[in-house]
Amino acid sequence: MNKFILASKSPRRRELLKQIIPDFDIIDPNIDESKYSLDELSFNKAKKVSLEHKSSFVLAFDTFIKFKDRIILKPKDIDEAREILSLLSDNTHEVITYYTICNLAFRILLTKKVVSYVTFNKLSSKDIETYLKEANPLDKAGGYNILDDSKYHLIKNFEGDINNIAGLPLDELKKDLLTLDLINDKE
Repeated sequence: MNKFILASKSPRRRELLKQIIPDFDIIDPNIDESKYSLDELSFNKAKKVSLEHKSSFVLAFDTFIKFKDRIILKPKDIDEAREILSLLSDNTHEVITYYTICNLAFRILLTKKVVSYVTFNKLSSKDIETYLKEANPLDKAGGYNILDDSKYHLIKNFEGDINNIAGLPLDELKKDLLTLDLINDKE
């Protein structure tokens, strides 16, 4: 049986990954993300963990928002989260996740980009303040979690994998793991 490592401290990614890989270790790659471009980040997270765990299959992810020409990451504070939610209100944005599968012993390396689209409802100041008070917007790209939407109704509609919007594109990842013969359909 293959040994997997999730190179992420995200609780959402942990829960999502359990849907296709029930048993894996979690290691925070603990890298300076500012040193890398967004399309290199998942690769560098996976590579760092792989260097210390050469026989394991390391899975790393990085998700961000693109709205018009602006890149939006996790908000630094509540004020920035408020600004982001106001900006996204009544607009459509892209959610982009890069993920990497890496195993140095078997010389397996795959990095892929998955894009989904989200359209927000028109949010009132009250809607935004309620979300900021009750949800934890600071640990999420764009300051929101689509999996919270049944309670907060931020989202009008979306196109693509809902799990990609939550930070881990399960459908694409599962296809790649099956293609690489790292999991079977029963997992």
